[in-house]
Amino acid sequence: MPKLSVIGAGTMGSGIAQVAATAGWDVVINDTNQAVLDKATASLQKVMNRLVEKGKYSREDADAIIGRIDYTTDVAKFENSDLVIEAIIENLEIKQKVFKTVEANVRPDTIIASNTSSLSMASIGASLEDPTRFIGIHFFNPAPLMPLVEIIPAVQTADETVSQAKAWIDSWKKVSVLAKDTPGFIVNRVARPFYGEALRIYEEGVADMPTIDWAMKALGGFRMGPFELMDFIGNDVNYTVTETVFQSFFCDPRYKPSFTQKRMAEAGYLGRKTGRGFYNYAEGAVNPLPEKVESHGRAILNRVLVMLINEAADALFLNIASREDIDLAMTNGVNYPKGLLRWADEIGIAEVVKALDDLYNEYHEDRYRCSPLLRRMLKNNQTFY
Repeated sequence: MPKLSVIGAGTMGSGIAQVAATAGWDVVINDTNQAVLDKATASLQKVMNRLVEKGKYSREDADAIIGRIDYTTDVAKFENSDLVIEAIIENLEIKQKVFKTVEANVRPDTIIASNTSSLSMASIGASLEDPTRFIGIHFFNPAPLMPLVEIIPAVQTADETVSQAKAWIDSWKKVSVLAKDTPGFIVNRVARPFYGEALRIYEEGVADMPTIDWAMKALGGFRMGPFELMDFIGNDVNYTVTETVFQSFFCDPRYKPSFTQKRMAEAGYLGRKTGRGFYNYAEGAVNPLPEKVESHGRAILNRVLVMLINEAADALFLNIASREDIDLAMTNGVNYPKGLLRWADEIGIAEVVKALDDLYNEYHEDRYRCSPLLRRMLKNNQTFY
């Protein structure tokens, strides 16, 4: 079996290590902080004990997975690695420094990867003497449970690096998709309207938060409403991702952040982790109930949905990913009930274009501009599938 080294023993790094060890790989987890390594060791033991109790693994298999992972502060242990994945703080300068150290301690044929969710792969890869072996491998949290992995070649990445990285990730029983090195890749780009348009609907007074969440779940089939999901992710984290994508796209109004969420983050109302966000999670707290009027809810759902479809169509138009990979990413990365492009076919391209044009004509904001691909498809009477 090949050998993996993971840089960073936090939740994501530990999760990636668990995935690889479960697939039979020997794994080294490196962190500069011994206390973090000790915490990761204890956490994995607890997770595996729970999985044994649930009957997911035998005690023998669980112990074998644990035994395949070596925790260390010594970067020299990277030397026999076939693949190195970095999962540390989202800071370009720190990552570039780390990758220079990694490159000095691995074989010339070792593939070096970053799990970054927001930084430019080209910028990270530029820190290496041989950037052709660098690639983005972006897992979703928690890595052992979420099936999706986005694979993002930098402009410098060699084709054989892409094919080998994808083959390895597929062998770990993950759903891999290929994405272009653009802000947000697939999921964090296409999903922005789920939060942004829901916030806009709330700010306009069209509906309150529980009603918007109810509409998206009860009528749209989404597992969580946008405000519930923002509270789950953390308003600080979700706002930062939105702001990063917005700035990275040269302030394209489609990705404009919300003052409502900014103020929540500033107030420390981050969601579940602080006990209060868009909802109050304190014991005994009573939150408002949704207004369950189907016609009203359907209008809310349709507005958010056409914005999501437009974003997915534009990602296809700009060759960010294939039609299949865009739909796979959204169903496996954020658990959408359907692929957005298939959903567009069900609704009808004409209806999607009309809804977007109605929004644009009402607001005259570039936020609501219809993707040229949707217009082209309407003109030629085409569907995505």
